[in-house]
Order: sequence, then structure tokens, then C-alpha cells
Amino acid sequence: MKVVVLLKQTFDTDEKVEIVNGKINEYGAKYVINPYDEYALEEALRIKEQVGAEVIALTVGPERCSVALRTALALGADQAIMICELEESDHSLRTATLMAEVIRPMQPDLILAGLFAVDSGSGSVALQLAQLLELPHAAAAIQLKIVEANELGVEMMPWHGKVARVTRDAEGDVETVLIPLPAVITAQQGLNEPRYPSLPGIMKSKKKAIIERYPSEVLTDEQRKQLNSSLTLRVSISPPPARPTGIQFTGSSERQVKQLIQSLLESNMIRKGER
Repeated sequence: MKVVVLLKQTFDTDEKVEIVNGKINEYGAKYVINPYDEYALEEALRIKEQVGAEVIALTVGPERCSVALRTALALGADQAIMICELEESDHSLRTATLMAEVIRPMQPDLILAGLFAVDSGSGSVALQLAQLLELPHAAAAIQLKIVEANELGVEMMPWHGKVARVTRDAEGDVETVLIPLPAVITAQQGLNEPRYPSLPGIMKSKKKAIIERYPSEVLTDEQRKQLNSSLTLRVSISPPPARPTGIQFTGSSERQVKQLIQSLLESNMIRKGER
């Protein structure tokens, strides 16, 4: 099997993020592999251990994204490919198109990605990629097993070859679906427990080459023209408004209740006369 894992480098959500002039200040910011992509990578590595699959990590972004690929190699990925952009794009269709053009000639059996990116909250790239490659897709996987169609014992099975049995999170419930490979599957928290890179793995990863591809060689003139007319534009990023300071009431319980009611009335949270 050949498994491609889509990775994105995001800022560490445990760190304080500084926003300057409507953009995240990258100077001094700590970047990590998007946490949901870690589940996808771990699942690919487990498939590799079970059936001997080849794991290829793929990302789109500036030079700093090579760190995420180097981590993937240290964990056990066989190959790493970076589509070089001057800066990280907020145009999901461009990212999906670049990835699709690189992935298409590989003809992978499975494409794994995180459910969404924690920095933008977007989960559209994998969906758009599945559409561009005309592949079936299952989202929010919490269990994944690759089996042969003839092993399932399902009458009137319309497929032959390998099938993915995916148990997915369905808004507080779960459902199990079968999709034929090749397919795109996104990973939800709980799919597995990502491993840490070992020291030997880190040392070996430094000797492995990262394959670089460029949009100029990947996209046709027609694709570039279409992608330049984006339907959405991110104007700026801003932090949430600061929370107002709280009010502390003093005195007896009866006095505190009266103060609370008066405060609510003054702030128009309840109408006068409504009890």
C-alpha cells in the first residue's frame, strides 16, 4: 500500500500568539504539526507496521514547514514532499489543487489528513482534495481498519479489493461506513495516541532528503488563472475582545441579590417589570 498524509504546520495553541497589523507575528512563535494531522500520521505509521505500507508526508507552505516534514520522517515516514510557497496561504482551494496535482501521479491507496486545522478552524482542504481527485471520503474517523472486500461477508458487495471500514464521530453519536480504496479519510481525536520521535529516528531523519516542488511546475496557466480569482479573502486576524472586569457584590445574601438584580436591570439584560 501507498499512504499519503497531509500535514500542516500550525502555531502551538499552548503558546501565546501575538497579532500585529492583522497578522500572526511569526517571530518567536512556536510551530508544531497540526494536532489532528498527528492522528492521521500515527494511523498511517500503524498501517505501515501492519501491512508494510509506504508512508509519504506532504505539506504546502514556506520554508519553516520543513520542520514538520522532518518530524514526520523521524517518526517513520518513508518520504517527505514540500510544495514551496513564499507564505502560508489562506486559500484552501489553492492548497487542495497543489496537493491534488502532486498526489495524482502517485496513485496512492489511501490519503489521510486531520479533521481540521487548529489555527484557522478550517477543515475544507481534504474535502476539496477528494473532490478534485474524484475519490470517496469519510470524515472524523475514530476507528479505521483496512480489509479485503471478500472478508466482510456483506451480501451484494459492489467492490473488490481493499475496503476501509471507518467508524466516525457523528455529532455525539457514531456510525460505521465502508468505502473502497483509494479514498480520503480525515482523523478525529481518539483515533489513536500519537507517538513521540525516538533519538535514532531523529538522527536518521537528518540524512533523508525532503523533495521540493514549486507551484510554477505543478499548476497549469489555466489553473493559476482560476485560483487567482479567489471567492474569499481574509482581510485580517484579530484577537477576541477583552472580557470586562467582573463585579463583586458584598454584604449579606439579601443585599447581594438586590445588587445583582439592579445590575442586570441597568445593563438591560432583563426588562423592567419582568420578574
